[in-house]
Amino acid sequence: MSMDSTKDVLQRLADAIDARKAANPDTSYVARLFAKGEDAILKKIGEEATETVLAAKSGDREHTVRETADLWFHCLVMLSRMHLRPEDVLAELQRREGTSGIDEKAARKDALRDAS
Repeated sequence: MSMDSTKDVLQRLADAIDARKAANPDTSYVARLFAKGEDAILKKIGEEATETVLAAKSGDREHTVRETADLWFHCLVMLSRMHLRPEDVLAELQRREGTSGIDEKAARKDALRDAS
C-alpha cells in the first residue's frame, strides 16, 4: 500500500468519524464515545494500547494487526475531538523523517526547556 493510499484511508476514516460524532448515540459507536466525553475516549485509547501490547507480546501477528487497527481508530476519534486531522500527524512524521530519533527527542527536550 502506498503512502498516498494510506493517507486516503486515514482521511476517509477521519471524515466518517467527523460525520458520525453528532449522530444518535443509540445507533453510532462514535457518537456514543463523543457523548461520553473526553475521558471515555482517552480511556478507550489506553485500553486499546494495552490490548495491542498484549497481542504483540503473544506473537500473534493477526491479533496484533487487529488490535493496532482498533488503537489507530480510537486515536482518530481523539484527534477529531481535538479538531485535529490525520494529516496533522502525518505532517509531523514527515517533518521528523530522516532525523535520528535520539536527535529529535533531544530537540523536543531543548524546546521545552527554552519555553519554561
